[in-house]
Amino acid sequence: MVEDDRNFGTVLKSYMEINGFIVTWVMDGKDAIREFSNGEFDICILDVMLPNIDGFTIARDIREMDKSIPLIFLTAKTLKEDILEGFNIGADDYITKPFDSEILILKIKAILNRHSEAAGESEPREFNIGGVNFDADYRKLTFPDNTVIQLSPKESDLLRMLCVEKNKILPREKALKTIWGDNNYFTTRSMDVYITKLRKYFKKVPGVAIVNIHGSGYQLRIKE
Repeated sequence: MVEDDRNFGTVLKSYMEINGFIVTWVMDGKDAIREFSNGEFDICILDVMLPNIDGFTIARDIREMDKSIPLIFLTAKTLKEDILEGFNIGADDYITKPFDSEILILKIKAILNRHSEAAGESEPREFNIGGVNFDADYRKLTFPDNTVIQLSPKESDLLRMLCVEKNKILPREKALKTIWGDNNYFTTRSMDVYITKLRKYFKKVPGVAIVNIHGSGYQLRIKE
């Protein structure tokens, strides 16, 4: 995310993180391309009016490096010419400020889903775990007695990865790099804590177990 307004950026970054996204926030246009080059991102959210280098120029440079990554412009510029320029660059959406943050989250998810499907990488977002419904988009576990548990973003991401690899081994390193962005002692300990939490949720669910595979990772075992 490239946004020079500190207050707006702080609020938006926090809201996206609450909704399960890992956000790299850059405030100055001149730093944006360096950050993009050094990282791996699923989507870029760009303000247009920025210090030093404007959002349209950043988008063109990003397109030189990655022709398929989704782009969203968030800007106060409402002139038709600006909107057309944004879409001509290849934007997936052009959203004018002020806007509803909840709608932005839904648009981001819809864009990411479309791009995943186009790349043949679509994965289910809803799972049945021994009779427990897991909705990854809303981070909810719904038990047969209608008890609902709201998961944290990392709990939901970890459980979704386990579900996708159901009855197979989820490599520890893959989960750490995907969810925590790093594979070190502290992130490993953090993941162990989240595994313990998930085990507690399913402690009384028959036929469901999250098993530690020594030296490899974890396995969600579900008896059909």
